Amino acid sequence: MAIQVMKFGGTSVANLIRIKNIAKIIESEVKINKNKLVVVVSAMSGVTNRLIEDYKKVRQKITDPEYDVILSTGEQHSAAIISTLLNERKIESRSILGWQIPINTDSNYSKARILEINSDLIKTLLKKYKVLVVAGFQGISKDDRITTLGRGGSDTSAVAIAYSLGLKSCQIYTDVDGIFTSDPRIVKNATKINSITYEEILELASLGSKVLHPRSVELAMKYGIKIHVRSSFKRKTGTMVVKEENKIEKEVVTGITSSENESKITLKGIPDKPGIAAKIFGTLAKININVDMIVQNITDDGKFASLTFTVPIEDEKRAVKELKMSKIKFKNIDSKNSLCKISIVGVGMKSNVGVAKKMFETLALKNINIQVISTSEIKISVLIDLKKKKIALNALHNAYGLQI
Repeated sequence: MAIQVMKFGGTSVANLIRIKNIAKIIESEVKINKNKLVVVVSAMSGVTNRLIEDYKKVRQKITDPEYDVILSTGEQHSAAIISTLLNERKIESRSILGWQIPINTDSNYSKARILEINSDLIKTLLKKYKVLVVAGFQGISKDDRITTLGRGGSDTSAVAIAYSLGLKSCQIYTDVDGIFTSDPRIVKNATKINSITYEEILELASLGSKVLHPRSVELAMKYGIKIHVRSSFKRKTGTMVVKEENKIEKEVVTGITSSENESKITLKGIPDKPGIAAKIFGTLAKININVDMIVQNITDDGKFASLTFTVPIEDEKRAVKELKMSKIKFKNIDSKNSLCKISIVGVGMKSNVGVAKKMFETLALKNINIQVISTSEIKISVLIDLKKKKIALNALHNAYGLQI
């Protein structure tokens, strides 16, 4: 039997009207294309945020297993509603939860990683049902506790299930027509990208683009699963995520994205000795804080250094507190938020010179100061003041010729 995995995000299942809309898409896939479907769904729009608020009225610690139990109910609710509606439309369906499959994960509650998926039950149930509606974002630990995969984790659920079934493609439905050259709400002349490489969308996703979750792209790239990102509201071809060699046109810059989730921490007066950076970042790693952009400067006499790096804004206070409590010697520590990371991404950057020069010149012409820079083979990121975000995105979008 032909099986197709389809994932619908929170905006696609935001209310009963939108759920009825995706029911039509599912019905068309079953009746016209004769496919058996595994439909992975997120919680209805806004539900997860309300569940988090309820939990935090009682406790702030989100690594508590009960936090995952509460959050997982959002997907359980939408899966049951959608399955019920499909059955009302005479499409044999049933909902199924992560622990029932089972989707086995580690015990890193609120950010669990998938270890294994046993697809036997899915295959067995598809002999009886035309559609299985899977609650995304969740699994079960070796301790038989419900786990969640982190915000946006339903994308990862869908790609992982597609892999477990031996499929080579997965459809991700969202509220936009596909992946755009930049955020169309900020850059009005942003254009839809017809195809994008795993490497490019992985960079864009990790740098602020919210169309796909980075872990879902990592899985798809590792196992060669094509992702088709398309609209829940328009029956049009969206954006195909493909291998680099399958992309005929390699634009110098494919997309520009931004992230407001950045805080900058600067340590001044650090002894310039081997191993000091390892101690600093090791201290933060022990409390599970990721460090991103890093800049180090040495004083003229070579005795001291200053180290600047960025962390997620929600970890800023915790990082500063931990460093102050540590035995690491430094003269001063400063932290700052209200910042924005702007990133340009493109596989064509590998073989073109002058890309960084154009970025820096464009920002300079708009009187935008760059605070920190980081690069990779296919991306350049800069940290700027948040109030300059819109100006920077539009200026860079035009500078690289990405406009309509």
